[in-house]
Amino acid sequence: MNSYKAILSKYLPEHSVNKVIGLLERYPCHLKIVGGRRTKHGDFRLLPDGSFQITVNHDLNPYQFLLTLIHELAHLVTFLENKHVKPHGMEWKLNFQELFLPFFDPEILPSELMPYLANYMRNPRASTGSDVQLSLALKSYDKKKPGTLVFQVPEKAQFVHNNRIFIKGSKRRTRHECTEVKTGKKYLFHQNAEVELIKS
Repeated sequence: MNSYKAILSKYLPEHSVNKVIGLLERYPCHLKIVGGRRTKHGDFRLLPDGSFQITVNHDLNPYQFLLTLIHELAHLVTFLENKHVKPHGMEWKLNFQELFLPFFDPEILPSELMPYLANYMRNPRASTGSDVQLSLALKSYDKKKPGTLVFQVPEKAQFVHNNRIFIKGSKRRTRHECTEVKTGKKYLFHQNAEVELIKS
């Protein structure tokens, strides 16, 4: 586990490392830190040999990395206790809450972040992106300055995403229907998708 400490110290808040290692000793798994993925921050899976693997993206800020790792460890614990249940059902929620509780520590988390995390943890969702305020609070600790988020773009304004120009349309729950200018096709954008606003 000493090798874990050297590696995890690069990614986690300083005073959280020993607590995380304690959890990894209690719930052994193959922890892999992988390249950034657009669709997810981390994942948990049962390997063919019966062991467990958790992956976490390398490009997350320390607080998002910690939250993601504990999120995935909660999946491992839930599997050990229940085998097959809903991936983000009540069993997972309770385990996530219990596992993350020791990290609500002013030596680990900035005081500005704690209220947003506390609110999210009352009923954690499959993705932190579903909580707009928490997502924004976490992004403020990214090394790279976040761009404009779709929900911040005025309706009918144009923006660029993946070198394509879109017009923002109406909101459908947590997603916005947007029209690609070139093709006229409609696409649903998550409210926290980063885009480049075209200023008129």
